[in-house]
Amino acid sequence: MTRTSNKNILQTIVAQPLPFILTVAVLLRVAIAFAMGDTVAALPGIFDQVSYHNLALRVIGGHGFSFGELWWPITPADAPTAHWSFLYTLYLSLIYTLFGPHPLAARVLQAVIVGILHPYIAFRIGERLFSKTVGLVAAGITAVYVYFFYYGAALMTEPFYITAILFSLFFGIRLSENLDRKLDINFGVALGISMGITILLRQVFLLFIPFLFLWIWIVRVRRKVELPLLPSLVSIVLVIAFILPATLYNYSRFGRFVLLNTNSGYAFFWGNHPIHGMKFIPILPTETYQEMIPEEVRHLDEAALDQELLKRGIRFVTDDPGRYVLLSLSRIPPYFNFWYSSDSSTLSNISRIGSFGLFLPFMVYGIWLSVKKNAVEHGNHFLNLLFSPQGLLMLFAIVYSGVHILTWTLIRYRLPVDAVLIPFAGLALVELVQRILKTRPQVLQQYQREP
Repeated sequence: MTRTSNKNILQTIVAQPLPFILTVAVLLRVAIAFAMGDTVAALPGIFDQVSYHNLALRVIGGHGFSFGELWWPITPADAPTAHWSFLYTLYLSLIYTLFGPHPLAARVLQAVIVGILHPYIAFRIGERLFSKTVGLVAAGITAVYVYFFYYGAALMTEPFYITAILFSLFFGIRLSENLDRKLDINFGVALGISMGITILLRQVFLLFIPFLFLWIWIVRVRRKVELPLLPSLVSIVLVIAFILPATLYNYSRFGRFVLLNTNSGYAFFWGNHPIHGMKFIPILPTETYQEMIPEEVRHLDEAALDQELLKRGIRFVTDDPGRYVLLSLSRIPPYFNFWYSSDSSTLSNISRIGSFGLFLPFMVYGIWLSVKKNAVEHGNHFLNLLFSPQGLLMLFAIVYSGVHILTWTLIRYRLPVDAVLIPFAGLALVELVQRILKTRPQVLQQYQREP
């Protein structure tokens, strides 16, 4: 290939960068999908895919949401389970029904969908908050972020969940800024659908919804725009419509109210158990978690046990609040872990350092630039920052991180925060490049003179 043709390709990419970025994102995720193959194994950080695969096989086999043997956490064979996302299990079940029980088919389709939608919504958020250039850089970072293309091919909720969170935040921003009453309902519908999908993938997002609506309403008040009563109602009704089938289904099987999934009680119990002392241990052997569950409650079904463990977990906190505070503080380092660890596999170290470790400095610098810019444009006032679109992303990062720091921490639980902070990394990179071009304009001039 000649130098002229190389330059033509480069000019095409420069002229239409987003399609190129999306293509790279898809190719990376599809490559990982083929590397993982048509089998399901407990790879580092994605061992839950074994459960989702087996659960989907049970569903298409006519056994419903259950396992054929004793399964995590301690659900007996053939007993109903609501521990896993119904929506993602149904996704796998649909793919297995159409193409046979081939995990590779589900991986590839997921890689394509997420490879397009995730960088695209990162672009839209970056463009909305800062500029088109920042949006493109945010999309580029998202495309090559090691964690994202690794998880993009894993049979787990994370890829769709993270993408759905970004859509929820984007439509929340659009609703808060909208001045056209005719578009209010459209944004309310879009917000409701994106939140509903997000919650069905992982119910923990429910805890952020009150913050999101409060933020939207306060922004509208501060902008002296009509309160979004009807679009908010539409969004809430849609969320309820997404959740209600699972709630009714759970009641029919367990004979008790279970909103969505039976996992929050287990997580809070395990995450705050005295076995940790005052220093949280992110991952214990599987049998240790099972042994921690008291014998006198093991006869309970999964839903009843989840609720009982939640009560006991809360009791751990009330019995020794000082220990709980120190234990929660000890969860901060593993939550934000970006450094090499001899206890981790090579794959885990590469993923961690090549994504969060590489881009964390830019995320922090981008946040600082955003705070500085907001202070210059709107005054050095905390509320002006909080109720800006950038403030919503920061609010999500703080609230979502706080939820996990106070309960149970794993690195993959932080990935939605990574995704939300990437537009700030894009802002930082654009600002740094602009500085370089200002101080060394000959770099750009040399490229422009080349034939």
